[in-house]
Amino acid sequence: MKYFLWLVRIVVGVLFIFSGLVKANDPLGLVYKMKEFFEVLHMGFMEPYAFAFSIAMIAFEILCGMAVLLGFAFRVFSVLLLLLNMLFTFLTAYAWFTGTVKECGCFGACIKISNSATFYKDVVLLVLSIFLFAMRKRVHPLLPKYPNTAIIILTAFFAFGSQWWALEHLPYYDCLAYKAGNNLWQEMQIPPGATPAVYESVMIYEKDGVKKEFTTQNYPWQDTTWKFVDRKDKLIKEATGEPLVRDFTLTDYDGNDHTQEILTAKGYTFLLFVRDANSAREDNMDRLHNIITEARKQNINFYVVTSSDKKDAMALQQKWNMPGIDFLQLDATVTKTVMRSNPGLMLIKDSVIMNKWSYRDYPKGISMQSGKLELQ
Repeated sequence: MKYFLWLVRIVVGVLFIFSGLVKANDPLGLVYKMKEFFEVLHMGFMEPYAFAFSIAMIAFEILCGMAVLLGFAFRVFSVLLLLLNMLFTFLTAYAWFTGTVKECGCFGACIKISNSATFYKDVVLLVLSIFLFAMRKRVHPLLPKYPNTAIIILTAFFAFGSQWWALEHLPYYDCLAYKAGNNLWQEMQIPPGATPAVYESVMIYEKDGVKKEFTTQNYPWQDTTWKFVDRKDKLIKEATGEPLVRDFTLTDYDGNDHTQEILTAKGYTFLLFVRDANSAREDNMDRLHNIITEARKQNINFYVVTSSDKKDAMALQQKWNMPGIDFLQLDATVTKTVMRSNPGLMLIKDSVIMNKWSYRDYPKGISMQSGKLELQ
C-alpha cells in the first residue's frame, strides 16, 4: 500500500503541476474560458471575478500538485484537492453532456483534448483524490518543516510570477492560429478538397399547444391555424475541413472590407491591436511613435485594429496623437485570440506573421537595410 500511495501521489501531483504550468503560459485563455462557463451556467454575476478566479486557480493547481508530492499540510491539501477535482468533474461533465462549451480548456490552447476524454480523465482524478483523502493520515512530509515550507513559498512566487510575466508580455509559447510564422491569408482559405458544413433551416410552428418542426419545403405558411414560433439551423453534414483562421475581417467604420487588401499587400505591414480603447495601456508610447514615424518614411503600412466603436476609436486616435493613421474594426472575440495584450503590435510581411509584441516590448525603432526591416 505504501508504494501504491506514492504512485498515486506522483501521478496526481505531476499532472496538477503540468496542468497549471500549461495554463500559466496563457492565463487570459482561462479567463475567457471561465467567462464562457459563467455565461452558459447563467452566472453572469460572476464574470467580473473571472480574472481573479482564473489566476488563483492556476496558481493553486501548481501549489496543490507540489504539496501532494511533498506531503506538505496534507490533511488540508487533500481536502482542497478533492474539492477542486469535484469542481473540474462537474464542469467537464456539463461541457460534454450539454454541448454548450466546445472545449473545456483544462490544458489551455496548447494541448486540446475532447470533452469526453477530459471528463474521463477528471473522473479518474476524482477517484484518486478520494483515495488520497481517505489515506491522508498516512502521508507524512517528505522533507523537514522549514525546507518543505520554503519550497511551497518559492512555488507560490513562481506560480503567480510566471502568470504576471505572461500577462504583461505575451504567452511564453504561442499555441494559437495567429503565432509568428503563420500565413494569415492562406490559413483563411478552405483546405483543398474540403467541403463546407451543410445546414438545413428548421421552422418551428405551434398549434393547439403542440410545437412541431418543419423544413422550408413543407412549413404550413398557408395554414393560419399554425403560429410561427422560431427558426433554427440544423447541422445536416459536418464540414470535412475548415480554415484555421476564421472571422478575421478588417473593416473600416463605413463597413468596407479591407482584409484581402491588407493581407495580400506586398512587403511589411504593422498592425496595432487595441482590444478595448478605454482600458488600453499606454506603456512605451514613445517607441510606438518612433515606429510610426519610421514606417511612414519607409512607406510601410501601419494600421490600428480595434474592437471599440467609432467614438472611442476616434477619441483614442486623438489621445495617442495618431493623425492620418487608419483605424479598422475587428470582432472582439477574434481580437482576444490574435493578441493577448491590450494593446499589442504585430508585424506581417506578405501575409506571414513575422513577430508580435506586447505594450511592454515594442521595438525601440526600425530601419530598412537592403530591403530588409531591421528592429532595434
